[in-house]
Amino acid sequence: MKHSEHLPVYSQIAYDIASKIVSGEIQEGQRFSGRSLMSSQYGVSSETIRRSLNLLSDMQVISIQQNVGSVVRSRQRAAEYVEQYKANQDLRALKQQLAELISKRDGLNLQINQIFAKITNLEELFHHNERLRTYEFVLEPGGQAVDKSIGGLQFRQKTGATIVAVRRGEEVMLSPSPDIILKEQDVLVVICNLSDISQVSQLMRKPAQE
Repeated sequence: MKHSEHLPVYSQIAYDIASKIVSGEIQEGQRFSGRSLMSSQYGVSSETIRRSLNLLSDMQVISIQQNVGSVVRSRQRAAEYVEQYKANQDLRALKQQLAELISKRDGLNLQINQIFAKITNLEELFHHNERLRTYEFVLEPGGQAVDKSIGGLQFRQKTGATIVAVRRGEEVMLSPSPDIILKEQDVLVVICNLSDISQVSQLMRKPAQE
């Protein structure tokens, strides 16, 4: 018998004994001793076996007779204990799943707050600057910047503009690394002067055929 990490061993042994009573492996009225269980099946201490049998006795599954052993009292009570045990297991599993989901949600909320703070800081930084504005450019299929890194493209040197974010589907990459490889349909959020827009647009488009 394998023991669960989340439940006391004595309750798991009690469940196993009750399951055998329900299946008929141990019959109503049958007598057995804790010593035989301890040595032949479970490999646990006599105290653990005693607690298991006391639990079944409290549930009126067995009766314990001093110096005689234990006698199976009720198969119906054994079935009730088995159902209760399974329900408790399901409840524990659900609570564990809930705790994991809450942890994931908290992690996502933290990331959202961090990104929101970065966006707010960027907006405040350029809010009072009349010359600079943020613009969005979509990288067209076959555009000159497709499959090139921001650094390798020498984006700032060629355009005078600065990429502050790259949006790729649901993902938003703030302050992107020069090593990021740009892909078709990427949306580049760029800070630049009005006069720089044409240079940026040119990199976004497919080169003209000569």
